[in-house]
Amino acid sequence: MAGSGSIHLRPPEERVLSVDDLVVEFPAKGGHTVHAVSGISFDLVDGETLGILGESGCGKSSAGRAVMQLPPPTSGEVRLGGDALTSSSGNQLRKRRARMQMIFQDPVSSLNPRRKVKDLVAEGPRIWGRKVDDAQIREVLSAVGLDPDVVWDRRPHELSGGQCQRVCIARALMLDPQVLICDEPVSSLDVSVQAQILNLLEETKQRYRLSMVFIAHDLAVVKNISDRIMVMYLGKVCEIIPSGSLALQARHPYTQLLLDSVPEAHLPGATTDAEGVAEQTRSAELPSPLDPPSGCRFRTRCPLATELCAAQEPQLQEAGPGHYLACHHADLAAILGTQETLAS
Repeated sequence: MAGSGSIHLRPPEERVLSVDDLVVEFPAKGGHTVHAVSGISFDLVDGETLGILGESGCGKSSAGRAVMQLPPPTSGEVRLGGDALTSSSGNQLRKRRARMQMIFQDPVSSLNPRRKVKDLVAEGPRIWGRKVDDAQIREVLSAVGLDPDVVWDRRPHELSGGQCQRVCIARALMLDPQVLICDEPVSSLDVSVQAQILNLLEETKQRYRLSMVFIAHDLAVVKNISDRIMVMYLGKVCEIIPSGSLALQARHPYTQLLLDSVPEAHLPGATTDAEGVAEQTRSAELPSPLDPPSGCRFRTRCPLATELCAAQEPQLQEAGPGHYLACHHADLAAILGTQETLAS
């Protein structure tokens, strides 16, 4: 495999989506470069939901868009089934990419304000020259919890944010995708509506036999919907862990920090000394993707950091079944003290 972090990728015949050694960089003022994503690898199997978790600026949305080739990554490989997207172009890329659909953070801005719901939902197939009848549109609107008779001739400004997001999901489903990439799909919605959309996504995945990448900064939301969770920090993967093991078996100091910041009512089993974590975060040096730290990128905020962390970048290593970790100090003694150190 191309990437050093590829040890956790499953056999090629099992993968619906595979991303290997993905790099995303952007030019910035003054001749600088934003290192948004720096050599990450992950995969997705049939019917699975992979959650990508991290704070704002960690590169999770850039990774999601690069998988869709919006824009193409700086380097690395993205394969959908047996087809390489990164080496495709033109009409070939358009055809292959249609098997993946993306749902964005702001549903209102994602919809053409001049078009009616019936036309928004049918837009994808019609672009490909496919005939779409009203029965198909009504069926998918009903599947996402919208009454076709009510929303049929409405425009986005006449709908709530939750209704607009349901229209976005319906529009994506019309192309019969294999993979759905959800980029912060509930972060702009009211809390009560968030739960409805999360339940809808889970029902939709089962009904249409989809695989899903779910990107978010809210740990409780990601844990609720994901089968596996990939934790990112400043363009790198810190940890990949089954969702059910997160609260009790997460071992990376950054994942522990995220767990400590979640109220106990939302994530049973997690520690809750949010005040101590917040104080540590305020006093720590916050690195920039313009000039990321050498070695481990989390070392400037990590209580376990040593000279080794500055000199050498940790690589993902297997820590248990389906569990991978990039930390120089993931030995038993250090991990047993991590949670107490972070909360102190």
